[in-house]
Amino acid sequence: MDEAAPQSPLTGYADLLRQACATGRRLTRAELEARRAEGERAAEAGLPLRALIREHLMGAQKVTPVSSGLLLTVIEQAVDAFVEGFERAQRQAVRQEEAARREFIDDLLYGRDGPGRLAERAQRFGLRLSQAHAVAVAAGPEPYADGYRVSRRIEEAVLGRFGNQQILLATRDGRLICVVPGDQPEVLAFFAQQARAATEGGRAAIGRSHPGPGGVVHSYEEALNALDLADRMGLEGPVLHAADLLVYPVLTRDRQAMADLVEHVLRPLSRARGGARPLLDTLTAYFDSGCVAAEAARRLSLSVRALTYRLERIHALTGADPGDPHSRYTLQTAVIGARLLDWPSEPTA
Repeated sequence: MDEAAPQSPLTGYADLLRQACATGRRLTRAELEARRAEGERAAEAGLPLRALIREHLMGAQKVTPVSSGLLLTVIEQAVDAFVEGFERAQRQAVRQEEAARREFIDDLLYGRDGPGRLAERAQRFGLRLSQAHAVAVAAGPEPYADGYRVSRRIEEAVLGRFGNQQILLATRDGRLICVVPGDQPEVLAFFAQQARAATEGGRAAIGRSHPGPGGVVHSYEEALNALDLADRMGLEGPVLHAADLLVYPVLTRDRQAMADLVEHVLRPLSRARGGARPLLDTLTAYFDSGCVAAEAARRLSLSVRALTYRLERIHALTGADPGDPHSRYTLQTAVIGARLLDWPSEPTA
């Protein structure tokens, strides 16, 4: 048996107007609620609101009222209630879509749900998880959140430039996230640029491209680790690329070995007046400036002579000469380890 055709949102509308005008009354609460319900059903059916309002006005032309003023009042009530119901249904649909989106983002970024089910859900948001994907994560001075002005501005800029096909933007844990196919690095570069421009002191990190549903998780974690590493290491630059920082995970893969190196090479600096920190900062500035004494002295607001004295003191305490190529590698690796392990603020082991 065939299903009955859906009822028109205007069914009974003209009769409602006639009855109200004939008795000279306004619409009752029940009648207004009925019009709101019709508006909700029209929104759920995907009908265009502008055309529906036009039909309401055309339908009113069939009514011969006692008073045109009364008719206009009743039309206003009826249409206003209908639009209220229509907008209420739209808001509910938006809330449900946002909830589904947040749930999908959580499952995607944390690798929950089965690969097949996740790939099926991803199509709803324009992603094809059979492809490789890359992720960029932006962090600002203030947390990002859905609907915030800065978040909307960045999203509008990215989608306005590239469209919304296979681009997913979302917020997670106060950060703004952009997921794109792995062959579209220009999108992530533009996203990072916009995130930087929209905030004061913001920073973005871009993970490498990885295949499959797990590739999104892998790239996301790389971007997060890059942001964390930049904070711990004091790395400069508004945009970080995980591919450029691969040496650091390698160095810390054996944490105990790195802790032993830091303890063996740098612990003697603790015997210096003022402790190890000033000399450790000297080594950091010296290596970061390409072992150029004048530049390192400028970064530390020291004279070149004072810097040279500190380097000589480091040599005397550790037995490793920062100016010697063979000793330099060991010292620099230990300095990197100290920054990664937050030495000497915390124990190295």
